[in-house]
Amino acid sequence: MKYLIIGASSGLGKELAIKFAKENNDLVIVSRDERDLNAIKSDLETKYEVKIDVLTLDFSSIEEINDKLLSNQNLISNLNGVIFPIGMMFNEDNSNLNLDGMKKLIYANFISIAYTIQKLKENLIQKKDSCIIGFGSVSGFIGRGINVTYAGAKRGLESYFESLAFDKDLQQANIQFYTLGYLDTNLSFGKDLKLPKSSVKKLSNIVYKNKDNKFKKVYYPSYWKLIHLIIKMIPFSILRKLDIK
Repeated sequence: MKYLIIGASSGLGKELAIKFAKENNDLVIVSRDERDLNAIKSDLETKYEVKIDVLTLDFSSIEEINDKLLSNQNLISNLNGVIFPIGMMFNEDNSNLNLDGMKKLIYANFISIAYTIQKLKENLIQKKDSCIIGFGSVSGFIGRGINVTYAGAKRGLESYFESLAFDKDLQQANIQFYTLGYLDTNLSFGKDLKLPKSSVKKLSNIVYKNKDNKFKKVYYPSYWKLIHLIIKMIPFSILRKLDIK
């Protein structure tokens, strides 16, 4: 089998690449960091005797997606699934972020994902039980003072994945969406987090196990589902007074 992983050079994306290769699947791994991708390719091909194709592109650019990914039939043919462990963030992402910054964040975290799924749909429906897997964030639970555009894009992405479940063309596909809390990656290093960081290796095992489910929404860690329910019960007038970051 063959899977496309967008954002595979580090963190969750890298762990997913390791897990899927370990289970004897060929991969197309994509990110902006060619050096890291080539290191992953060399390691996985040596360990697991699978074929790993590498593609470097800026996923916030539709032009690059068209020119480098969608136009390359060798990469996108015979796909059994596409996985989007991608998340672009800026330190300057507040309500005053400039237009170029907003565009890059909204494209990388939402529009480019939706566009890629739309363009790969015909390829995916040719395979029985193909999968489309997306990842959101607990930052999208409620408005906030930082990561404003990122959180909005992730909230929109969740709604988009719910809508995929109603797409008649994708009735045979397996759609999963994960709402992620704090993960133990280099992005969380040194941050003052209110709750524990969770293992990306454990998450990659869960994602692989669930990939054949028709439609599944998962909170990881699972206690975030309860937190989300509690937040929705609190009046917004009170939530506004909290220091949400």
